[in-house]
Amino acid sequence: MPIYEYRCESCGFQKEHLQKMDDGALTVCPSCGSGHYVKQISAAGFQLKGNGWYATDFKGGGKAQSAPAASETPPPCCAGCACHHPS
Repeated sequence: MPIYEYRCESCGFQKEHLQKMDDGALTVCPSCGSGHYVKQISAAGFQLKGNGWYATDFKGGGKAQSAPAASETPPPCCAGCACHHPS
């Protein structure tokens, strides 16, 4: 889910909000209650949830991936090339 940054043009209050992409923009400032709460243009931020590639392959921070088995088919370039089978 994207994280959007908002700023109130009336009081200057700023806050990041986690919203679904199809959620409408917020307009009411949670600090002063004015209707001048606008979404800022900033670097995109997002939060990953659930069991996907991030949780299984990346989030662990450097866990070693298992090496391919020796019985696997060699790459299509050739069975004994120097790039895949250095001597």
